[in-house]
Amino acid sequence: MPTAQKSLRVPENILKEIDKIAKEAKKDFTAVTNELLKEAIKTHRCPGIVFTEGTSGKRARVAGTGIEIWEIIATYKSVANDFKRLSKAYSWLTVQQLKSAIGYYRLYTKEIDDLIAENESWTPEKIRGKYPFLSEGS
Repeated sequence: MPTAQKSLRVPENILKEIDKIAKEAKKDFTAVTNELLKEAIKTHRCPGIVFTEGTSGKRARVAGTGIEIWEIIATYKSVANDFKRLSKAYSWLTVQQLKSAIGYYRLYTKEIDDLIAENESWTPEKIRGKYPFLSEGS
């Protein structure tokens, strides 16, 4: 992705916080700053969506839950995009939470479709290959 240089005045306390995050993540300052800016734009465009660290890195989730957006969208697709059926499948979520997930998907379709495809690619053989300790008799 092409980049551009732009002068920006940032309060010192924010710079220190970004530097701290970068050191903890063992990433460079620019990478962390760009990641935070990208997340800020996405959360601004999609209220109700947050980004949290998981075993596979940061992922978009419904705020106040541990549910990743791709999980909701995979279910939505499996019920032929029927919102009533999706609401039944996730009865503990509000209509607004589900609409936020769908809205995020509409804006970031490729990101979510890639995560769904990655999840669907797991076969028993692939799991045993990556995690042999899960095999029978271990």
